[in-house]
Amino acid sequence: MKDFVAYRESTDSIVSKLDSNVSQGLSSSEAQARIEKYGANEIQEEEKRTLLQKFLDQFKDFMIIVLLVAAVVAGFVGIAEGEGIADSIIILIVVILNAIMGVFQEQQAENAIESLRSMASPEAHVRRDGSMNSVKSTELVPGDIITLEAGDVVPADVRLIEANSLQIEEASLTGESVPVVKSTDTIDEENVGIGDRENMAFSSTNVTYGRGLGIVTGTGMDTEVGHIANMLANTEGQLTPLQRDQEQLGKNLTIAIIVIAVLTFIVGITFQDFKITHMLLVSISLAVAAIPEGLPAITTIILSQGTTSMANRNALVRTLPAVETLGSTEVIASDKTGTLTVNKMTIEKVFYDGELHDASEEIAHTNPLLRSITFANDTEIDGKGELIGDPTEAAMIKYAIEQGFDVKDAVSSEPRVNEVPFDSGRKLMSTIHKMEDGRFFIAVKGAPDQLIQRATKIDNNGQITDITQADIDNTLKENENMAREALRVLAGAYKIVDTVPDTMSTETVEQDLIFAGLVGMIDPERSEAGAAIRRAREAGIRTVMITGDHAITAQAIAERLSILDPNEPNNEEHVRTGAELDNMTDEELAKDVSNFSVYARVSPEHKVRIIKAWQANDRTISMTGDGVNDAPSLKQANIGVGMGITGTEVAKGASDMVLADDNFETIVVAVEEGRKVFTNIQKAVQFLLSANLGEVLTLFVATLFGWTILEPVHILWINLVTDVFPAIALGMEKAEPQAMKQAPRTKKDSFLSFGVLPSIAYQGVLEGFLTLAVYYIGEYVLKVEHQTAETMAFITLGFIQLFHSYNVKSIFGSLFSGNPFDNKYLNGAFILSGALLLGVILIPGINTYFSVTIPGPTEWAISIAVAFSIVIIVEIVKWIFRSTGLADKYQKKIAE
Repeated sequence: MKDFVAYRESTDSIVSKLDSNVSQGLSSSEAQARIEKYGANEIQEEEKRTLLQKFLDQFKDFMIIVLLVAAVVAGFVGIAEGEGIADSIIILIVVILNAIMGVFQEQQAENAIESLRSMASPEAHVRRDGSMNSVKSTELVPGDIITLEAGDVVPADVRLIEANSLQIEEASLTGESVPVVKSTDTIDEENVGIGDRENMAFSSTNVTYGRGLGIVTGTGMDTEVGHIANMLANTEGQLTPLQRDQEQLGKNLTIAIIVIAVLTFIVGITFQDFKITHMLLVSISLAVAAIPEGLPAITTIILSQGTTSMANRNALVRTLPAVETLGSTEVIASDKTGTLTVNKMTIEKVFYDGELHDASEEIAHTNPLLRSITFANDTEIDGKGELIGDPTEAAMIKYAIEQGFDVKDAVSSEPRVNEVPFDSGRKLMSTIHKMEDGRFFIAVKGAPDQLIQRATKIDNNGQITDITQADIDNTLKENENMAREALRVLAGAYKIVDTVPDTMSTETVEQDLIFAGLVGMIDPERSEAGAAIRRAREAGIRTVMITGDHAITAQAIAERLSILDPNEPNNEEHVRTGAELDNMTDEELAKDVSNFSVYARVSPEHKVRIIKAWQANDRTISMTGDGVNDAPSLKQANIGVGMGITGTEVAKGASDMVLADDNFETIVVAVEEGRKVFTNIQKAVQFLLSANLGEVLTLFVATLFGWTILEPVHILWINLVTDVFPAIALGMEKAEPQAMKQAPRTKKDSFLSFGVLPSIAYQGVLEGFLTLAVYYIGEYVLKVEHQTAETMAFITLGFIQLFHSYNVKSIFGSLFSGNPFDNKYLNGAFILSGALLLGVILIPGINTYFSVTIPGPTEWAISIAVAFSIVIIVEIVKWIFRSTGLADKYQKKIAE
């Protein structure tokens, strides 16, 4: 749109380059021509995928494709054998249910770009054809001359031509809570950050004070907000650890299953002379038995339960995998303003009567410092007691109110009769108030270095004396000390005169003042944030601060929050500014990123680079923020966490989770919940894969021996009934006691880590062996009918899995170390699945369809007893693991 840098151009130059006229503005015809050339002043919307596209995408998973092929083959074979397509239908039902759940999950994410579109001011005051008009902000074009007043939302990027006490709050873009005092001076430096472009006003920021006139230099996607929107649209979402694990697990399992199914098919038709159609059904049954097709649905249900639990604790999850991702978070990159701090300027230190006082100490209501900072103040108090105005001035009124000073009554008793407004040049503000005795009280506040030059006297405990060099030195020393602690310092002074000066100027009003004192204020840290950061550190999670604020302020807050050790003398070495990041390549940043704990004066691009640098080191990182400037990094992070109360809609839209209470501590609570969810999914994986391994070994070995041990419908029913319900119930297990004493799992760790893989191996072999043993007893020892022997194997395999569900409550811990039945959902799943399993055996007609028969008492006793034996055997193996130290070796992640 433009071939110049607006903040480096003089006002005359930029008006000329944009072919505009300050007094006349653009003509209506020229404005129309430009809107056709540049487009409307709005954020472009991303193209949305349809529901059908989202649904079809669910079938691109390799594991699902194999199941679909199996369903088709099973249908053709079933028809050819005259057995119908029941097996095929059951497989398809499971696959379609998984796809529906996947679409529902994806629909939960809102479109962050739409939020950006809604941020624009609905009306703008623009000069067209020589007169001022109100037009829709979408109709603004480069070259338009617009006015800005307190309360306005800036409708486009603007180079200021006039700035009368103009202050603009830019926290949503820069992260800095203090409004920026604007000027019209040309900036000669290159690569100046957004927060330092004092001659510019940016789209979507808020005018808090004064008024201004400016020329539009950028609209729509050419604004800073548009730039962020473009970054957001082009930022690729990251695969969560859960999605990555599921994808890898699915691929590895499917490949192994295809190999085993093909091998079984070849063995069956080559060595046992089974019919090809029979072996096709057996191979399909084996594939269905081995593929944990219910795992995506079970995972979704467990995650959904986790989202409900987290919502009850003020963490609102927008994407289900984010629940588990929190549990693997290794780094929390947090915005400062509004996230770690309260986003409200607060007075902490007060200097008067020659001494420094804490703001909590009582101050006399007649103290001239208290009167000067509350009188020379434009803050309004509404009917609800809310403070409206500049945050710095509001902090002074808040301090006075907390001291019991009735500001409204005081100002009413001594009303303002005139003023010298704040000016960025002299950095002072003065108001004149009529006192009850007829004299006039002049209240002055402003920058200490400016105000003290105009003071000739000083007030100490009510004694007014000439100000000495020692007084000045002491005052400036305290000013420096407070500034070193990142406090913003303002001074107060006053004088009493008999008459109001004829002309209101700094020469007539702001001279021969009586110095009253200093106030030091800061946007303080949230009371709970420090404890939450320390708790996160105990859980092996590092917190880093990323902010648009000044380095000294960021460092001070970081020390107060224990992100930096306050006793460390070289903390500045762990702080990097945006300007310093500009001089580092991405490779250099990735190499050194772990050395920095605080990033100050950064832009949205810098935040994304920082996130990518941690990710380049294979670290799972969470980004926490509330402003528009945080949105790209929130999307880039493995999990983005937005603020629900103070957060912009853009930040919330780009986030995976939103904190309903804006409480940093809630993130740590969510991490604990995330770790519980991962552990519970791990239990479900262990249960499902050990059960599936048992089924595969049963069918494969039976084929080697030439046995027909289970029918395809048996395997499908066991998968649907005895697999799914207990696996879901395991997702309701309580959090492990040591959950927050463990280091986060890394990207090298998976569902099969921490002893799960060897547990699956021996438990699966055990399930297969016990099932084969029962079939052998029935077929060759008791010599019952073949269908009865099959039924015994069916009962044994089904109940083995139900009993085994209690084993996986803990990988190596004894089931009897606590209450085995403390999970009511697991108890209910056992009863429900057991009833469904028994139902197909005991109910006439149904048992015929399932090709089972009702066994005798001996067969029942053997089947149930052998099934229960898995509990005893697994307890013995767990004891061996614990006593030999293997359990500790596998679970080495527990922090010392």
